[in-house]
Amino acid sequence: MLSIYLYTLTSVAIVSIVSFIGALFLFFSPETMKKIVMFLVSLSAGALLADATLHLIPEAIAEQGLSFSVWAWFMGGILVFFILEKIIHWHHCHLDPDHCDMTKTIGVVNLIGDGFHNFIDGAVIAGSFLISIPLGIATTVAVVAHEIPHEIGNFGVLIHAGYARGRALFLNFISALVAVAGALVTLLISSGGISLTDYIIPFTAGNFVYIATTDLIPELKHETKLTKSVQQLVGILLGIGIMLLLKKLG
Repeated sequence: MLSIYLYTLTSVAIVSIVSFIGALFLFFSPETMKKIVMFLVSLSAGALLADATLHLIPEAIAEQGLSFSVWAWFMGGILVFFILEKIIHWHHCHLDPDHCDMTKTIGVVNLIGDGFHNFIDGAVIAGSFLISIPLGIATTVAVVAHEIPHEIGNFGVLIHAGYARGRALFLNFISALVAVAGALVTLLISSGGISLTDYIIPFTAGNFVYIATTDLIPELKHETKLTKSVQQLVGILLGIGIMLLLKKLG
């Protein structure tokens, strides 16, 4: 069991470090970042939608069938994040009504949603290592491949929400560390036969759909220039395409 803990924690540490891929954008000038940030937001929107519909929901159905529980937790993910966003937005506007900007709320909600996603990654990696070491390693490789476009998109969303690049990188890393908690919780309760992923996977799918459709895509709709609109569409399709490719490879 000790070796499983070692393999699992090493793997989730590697996955967490992937969040620093956003550091590549620290070398760009503010003007360049301004030009590409909406493309990164569109990439994130496409990746979130595809992750929910191509990976998370099918995984939940494969484990539980077309049960009421799957869709209840999926709807719960949407409703909980609607309430959460309302609370964050109300708190922000109540404290500073003269600078009430919904864009800033997007960054907070995105970080929380990504935290749930990373918790699942840690839980899935730990569950794979509990079955076998080779399966755990293969799952880790798949998660890393999945996280690269996801973390790039998250970094873009945080920049768009007004965070400085260094702070966005730091917060993205803190969110990524939640994978360690997911792995540890899964390992600790595994002897009891309880599967947290049965509930967390459809819940996370719901909040991913919510973030993509109510926060990110509406931000993209403000753009009216044809060339930039096409770039945004390419970003969404690229995010979907990457997730579809990972689905095929998996």
